[in-house]
Amino acid sequence: MAHLEIRALHKRFGQFTALNDIELDVEKGEFVVLLGPSGCGKTTLLRTIAGLEFQDGGRIVHAGQDISRLPAAKRDYGIVFQSYALFPNLSVADNVAYGLRANRHNKHLIGQRIEEMLALVGLPGTQEKYPAQLSGGQQQRIALARALATSPDLLLLDEPLSALDAIERVRLRGEIRNLQKRLGVTTLMVTHDQEEALAMADRVIVMQGGRIEQVGDPKSIYSQPANAFVADFIGRANVLAGTAGGDGTADFGGLRLRYNGQAGSGPARFYVRPEDIRLCEILDHTRNSFYAQVRKAEFLGSYSLVTVVPDAAPALALQVQFATNYLRGREIHPGALLRLAIPPDTLLPFPETA
Repeated sequence: MAHLEIRALHKRFGQFTALNDIELDVEKGEFVVLLGPSGCGKTTLLRTIAGLEFQDGGRIVHAGQDISRLPAAKRDYGIVFQSYALFPNLSVADNVAYGLRANRHNKHLIGQRIEEMLALVGLPGTQEKYPAQLSGGQQQRIALARALATSPDLLLLDEPLSALDAIERVRLRGEIRNLQKRLGVTTLMVTHDQEEALAMADRVIVMQGGRIEQVGDPKSIYSQPANAFVADFIGRANVLAGTAGGDGTADFGGLRLRYNGQAGSGPARFYVRPEDIRLCEILDHTRNSFYAQVRKAEFLGSYSLVTVVPDAAPALALQVQFATNYLRGREIHPGALLRLAIPPDTLLPFPETA
């Protein structure tokens, strides 16, 4: 039996279906990230687990107990919101102790627990400060300390890093993950940031339109997307519509390429990641190589993102990613002619076309 079981969960807001028969198992101690665009249902799912929303149908079982209709106060979880949700008129100590006092813990034990929690999140000695005296990252650490103070069996994180600047976001995501591993607390986190999900999760749940599109570990989600939506949403992907010939090759509007995998014969969809397309010498005739014209080149620091159009398929636009070190001494600009290659083992059909 999974530590958290969700069965046939359904939720509507008027005519809008926010959750459509969600099925999900979460194991004890697992860090699961709910990932998807705005409006996909990920926050509604988290709030339903927390009892802040009630489903129209389905069951939620936590640690063997059916909590489907339990009020939020009777569910064993701690929650952290993106807006921190600290009480501005209370000190750090009082914010951390809020749940403890509501549960009528011993005053001496409360003081000890506050010290433990502040040390745990790296902010010892801040008991007397107020939220306004802290940076955004520090406030989010206090919110995390408050959520963990009651030793909840389940930790729910609702986009906890989205209000922070980029550098602080990267630093804090590592701290949250390390803390979760150390405590072993079962955790569900909502985010729309693909990099954040891949860096933090044991498993990623990709959602769209109130449904789960794919479940898997970060590497398999990235390297083996279940469909075009997942491929395009997780990182970047070139999604190519073509005609498979049944002989391991496919035609893409005049550009014929060899691929790996099964696609039968007839119309099929394939994908290739921008970083898997290789730059060749101009006279190189390696397998799946072709000439292409550069339409746009964007320098993005550690890499450049280049949009090209193959000479053999002028209706096909591809995005190619080159590491800056790889291009050192070679400038790529609009109008340039490149020789590129797509290795067959990186051009893969989607499962739905097999």
